Amino acid sequence: MTTLEIAPPATVSAPERNHDERRRPATVRRVATAVVRAPGLVAAWLVVVTAILWALAPTWFTAKSPFDGDPDASFAPPSLAHPFGTDRLGRDLLARLIHGTSATLSATLLAVLVGFVVGSAVGLLSGFVRGRTDSVVMRFVDVLLAVPGLLLAMTVVTALGYGTMNIALAVGISAIAAFARVMRSEVLKVVQSDYVEAAYGSGAGFGRVMLRHVLPNSASAVLSLAALECGAAILAVAALGFLGYGAPPPQPEWGLAVSEGRDYLATYPWISILPGIVIALVVLSTNRISKSLGK
Repeated sequence: MTTLEIAPPATVSAPERNHDERRRPATVRRVATAVVRAPGLVAAWLVVVTAILWALAPTWFTAKSPFDGDPDASFAPPSLAHPFGTDRLGRDLLARLIHGTSATLSATLLAVLVGFVVGSAVGLLSGFVRGRTDSVVMRFVDVLLAVPGLLLAMTVVTALGYGTMNIALAVGISAIAAFARVMRSEVLKVVQSDYVEAAYGSGAGFGRVMLRHVLPNSASAVLSLAALECGAAILAVAALGFLGYGAPPPQPEWGLAVSEGRDYLATYPWISILPGIVIALVVLSTNRISKSLGK
């Protein structure tokens, strides 16, 4: 007669427990080291993440309405009840800034996407085909680069009509030339590589070589430019909103938030200065992040 032997419950060995216990402090140490070595980069990420959360979930940060105001509390200075003060209609300025983040950042992302996709396609084809096509396309790009970006965006948005999305298209069109120039310069270096010649020698066609070999090896510099262009696009979108090309009042957006206080700078400066500081912080943070990505 056989007897069944019940195996003892599995236990975690002492080395494994020690390894798990050491892993957590090591992670904390790595985070602390990153903060000490690059505090500016960590602060930049915090600012950008906060702005993104403002756009995605504004009600997490304020329960006040961006449209309803209290006339008795008009031009109230910054306080615990109104951290950024109130405007002439008694509306909470921080609430309007937070709720306006979605429109501004959406326009920024669309602008960068338009410039990135169209500009990269133009630069890729121009640098890959070369010859007379390259000369014609690059002369057109040079003309676009000679025109100040904000002036070109104002011209385009005047033709398209006012509105936040039209601002985004206008800013994106003004950024096409920069993306095309950078992509072309990278493509011209890649097409002279040995692996591209080997791909042709193995029987690969025009489209396969361009999409499988040239494009992936030329995209890194353009991606770094896209991160840098986010800051420039935020400034351009806010500037056009400040000039009145964006969403009509009372719709909140960052440029309009600064514009609404320009007539009261002498008496109530916080109405324009505090939103302007927020815009500057976000732009500087995106530039700092793009600098770290380009290394």
